[in-house]
Amino acid sequence: MPTLSVDILFKAAVQLFFTEEHAISLTFTDKGIRIRFPTTRRLAEYLNVPHYYILPYFAMMEEQELVTREERVGIHTTNEGSMKIIRIMKEDFFKESIHLLGPEIFEQICKQSEN
Repeated sequence: MPTLSVDILFKAAVQLFFTEEHAISLTFTDKGIRIRFPTTRRLAEYLNVPHYYILPYFAMMEEQELVTREERVGIHTTNEGSMKIIRIMKEDFFKESIHLLGPEIFEQICKQSEN
């Protein structure tokens, strides 16, 4: 069973976007970019760990203001969480990011995340 951490969950979320979902849901607001995060059950399944192992890390991510959870809406990143995901996309999944989003959109997302 893999050792879990907030960083591992964020990287797993990005891996899911590119390897299984082949999609990423972005919301642009006047306060920045929000990215829809996979559910706790989906991440647990992907990482092959029991669901209840993931829950404390999501609580930590909420405390650190990396994600927000809304009933019947889902889990979304905050600005800080979005920057973390975009950093992973740039550093570890650059080609996949450009392939999925296109170079222009990915470049703009990277620029906006730097502001």
